[in-house]
Amino acid sequence: MAERISLVNTSDKQFSEAIDTALRYLRSGAVIIAAVEHGYVYLANAFDRDAVNAIQILRANPAAITLQVLVSDKKMASGISTSLTVQQDALLERFWPGLFSVTVKAQPGLTWNLGDDRRLGKVNLRAPNRKFISELLEQSGPLATSSAALVGKPTILDLKTLNIYESDVGAIFDEAVLPAGPLSTWVE
Repeated sequence: MAERISLVNTSDKQFSEAIDTALRYLRSGAVIIAAVEHGYVYLANAFDRDAVNAIQILRANPAAITLQVLVSDKKMASGISTSLTVQQDALLERFWPGLFSVTVKAQPGLTWNLGDDRRLGKVNLRAPNRKFISELLEQSGPLATSSAALVGKPTILDLKTLNIYESDVGAIFDEAVLPAGPLSTWVE
């Protein structure tokens, strides 16, 4: 059974403990579930192939579906991309953190497999605008992510609709029922 941690009405100490718990699970190779702006997502250390593969299995992704990577900010994005174009840099400055995703050329030396065996040479990045995940990313580094919904199913806004065995994830960070909202805009 996954450890469930409520992030509703938490004290600063409880919030800090929740971050520490998430980091412990991520560093041990576990997948966790947390909220982004308008939905719950799976999260794993982007450099842990087994954890990334576990997300693919949990979602029932077809072969060669590549996971998105969440970053804390433009500096972290610069560290895993070969370079940002002037246009991309301006867009990130304006729309991050938030519902804006950019596909960039990945650093060739990265030792990850987000689902494409690094054949594409690209990665889709986003800096979410939600307190828990933003603070987590500052300490964890890049996290592979995908919706906690099965492929083709609606976004999970309420954890009561989560359709997994809780033993398949390390921890679930509950922020109650999330508001419905727009999806992220993607550019290349």
